[in-house]
Amino acid sequence: MTWPRAALGAVLAGSFSACVGGLGAGGGSGASSDASAGSGGTGAGGDSGTTSTTVAGAGGGGDDVCARWKNDRAGLTEGVWSGSVASCTPGDDAAPGRDNALTLVNLYRWLDGLPPVALDAQRSTAAQACALMMQANGQLSHTPPMSWKCYTSSGAQAAGSSNIATAAGVGAVDLYMVDPGNPMTMGHRRWILSNSLGPIGVGSASAFSCMWVIGGSGAADKPFTAWPPAGKVPYQAWQVSFQNLDQTGWTIQSDPIQLAGAKVKVTDGASDLPVDTVDLLPNYGANAALRFTPKGWQTAPGHTYHVTVTGASQPIAYDVAVVDCN
Repeated sequence: MTWPRAALGAVLAGSFSACVGGLGAGGGSGASSDASAGSGGTGAGGDSGTTSTTVAGAGGGGDDVCARWKNDRAGLTEGVWSGSVASCTPGDDAAPGRDNALTLVNLYRWLDGLPPVALDAQRSTAAQACALMMQANGQLSHTPPMSWKCYTSSGAQAAGSSNIATAAGVGAVDLYMVDPGNPMTMGHRRWILSNSLGPIGVGSASAFSCMWVIGGSGAADKPFTAWPPAGKVPYQAWQVSFQNLDQTGWTIQSDPIQLAGAKVKVTDGASDLPVDTVDLLPNYGANAALRFTPKGWQTAPGHTYHVTVTGASQPIAYDVAVVDCN
């Protein structure tokens, strides 16, 4: 069986996907199309105290979180692609596909206390041309050559500014959030949870899709964003792809906080739970990020995991309360 793949950038090639970051907040000009200005967001000021978050951004309890999770995932229908490879017609991703993809993006952002984003018609048109190119050539590339079948400059621009996947637009969102195959960047997840995200463009063919995420004008100011996030989190969020979050890793990203060399500790009550911590490459939707992966344990519903980060420019502490939304 061939699993879906996703990619953001095309320099660090891997067996599953490839990533290249954009410039961080305040980044300069002159970047290539897949290294556009990225993380945005002003972040927090320079407090020396611990950044502590213990409730979900939605502000609700487990029932509220589960209700939102179930409601927003009730419609995962893909749109019917109206384009054609034979005639190099981008077509469109018929309703409700594009709207369902946006709903999932905003569900994940809501769980993390981030503001929703909207669709941009111009970016979606370009992303549709991108999806056609990927479909026509049966592969992913952020730098498609002009020799590609169905090549267009607008599609190529979108390819360099998008999360791209061998999956239609709705299913690709879950794939981006689990982000298998990108252990040194987790770039797809980080862009969806970026302070700067939005508006986005979504284009989808029958088996390939593009989501324009780079160069947004969002102005969220979260000092850090984690996935899984602080507060109540559906256990089902671990299981939305062929790998789960414990396999690909939990992440923390930040614009103002320097995370290089930081250490993560996870506890469940009085039990210390070992993790492997890795610094991620900078500027994929946030200036800095790290990934930590459970060693010898698995997330379980009904448990609350306390996460502390030391050795960063500002300490971080938060609780992840896992609720079963079945």
